[in-house]
Amino acid sequence: MSKFLNERYRKLESYTPGEQPKDTVLTKLNTNESPYPPGPKVLEAINSREAANLRLYSDPECAGLKETLAKQYGMTKNNIYVSNGSDDILNFAFMAFAGGRTEVLFPEISYGFYQVFADLYNLKYTKVPLKEDFSIDPKDYVCQNKMIVIANPNAPTGKALSLYEIEEIVRTNPENVVLIDEAYVDFGAESAVELVHKYENLLVVQTFSKSRSMAGARLGFAIASEGLIADLEKIKFSTNPYNVNRLTCAAGIAAIEENDYYRENCRKIVETRSYTAEKLVELGFKVVPSKANFLFTKCEKMDGGELYQKLREKGILIRHFDSEKISQYNRITIGTREEMDLLLGAIEEVIG
Repeated sequence: MSKFLNERYRKLESYTPGEQPKDTVLTKLNTNESPYPPGPKVLEAINSREAANLRLYSDPECAGLKETLAKQYGMTKNNIYVSNGSDDILNFAFMAFAGGRTEVLFPEISYGFYQVFADLYNLKYTKVPLKEDFSIDPKDYVCQNKMIVIANPNAPTGKALSLYEIEEIVRTNPENVVLIDEAYVDFGAESAVELVHKYENLLVVQTFSKSRSMAGARLGFAIASEGLIADLEKIKFSTNPYNVNRLTCAAGIAAIEENDYYRENCRKIVETRSYTAEKLVELGFKVVPSKANFLFTKCEKMDGGELYQKLREKGILIRHFDSEKISQYNRITIGTREEMDLLLGAIEEVIG
């Protein structure tokens, strides 16, 4: 840290992303990426002709991508915002919709960026404890008169609220934005997108990083009332109008157009998730029921940090968190069946 850094940011604890190893020999089950490649239309869209056009700026309106998403979700393009990954949207939302007398409310155990953004903008916030089974109690978020941010399914637990519970939270906080982060919704949870037609304060955020196999492309989108989308656009055009590049836009359109391919991948991941959970239970693990593309699990025979380290020594990466309340747990991304069998075999050796 240099002496020139603004004092406001000197105590900021930045987000720690999952390890991205340079050694490709490792079996990577730590950052919830898809084990399957993008579909053929995406690969075709990112062609040499499109690459040659990288000398030109991308469309700051992302009109083609917005129209494609709007058609997919039964919206107009004025209900769609696209950005350089969903983290950018979360960043702008904390910037735009909280501050002053507007505090923020989010789960104590959830996506780590929520607290980082709240601290970054010096916001007042409350972290709400989860229930003993790691589920979110929707009653904690009803009639709060605060900006509310909920990942559904939640991370790193994988547990999800029902659409009815989400609607109660949105309905009872009409004067504040309710942001539902649906990064993992395609793996078994109910999306709140349909509620956008009823509530002007609902902001639904999704990503191409998980179910659409494009984590490296950095593409996220939000669906909301025209007013909220206009607010996000105002922030975007005040910072970086060209925040989605030409190749990513083309890939995003192609991915939506071959949605069946990704649905089938999600089906396979859900099937493998059930298989892996069953095998882990047989090995003596406690497994939290998941609606995401990962499992949150505790080994009853070994410390969570020790299990993480021993698996890493065997070339398998999972995600361990140091937070006291979840330090005995690890989050395991669902890969292919072959990858999960490799993991299970390594676990048997480690705990045997």
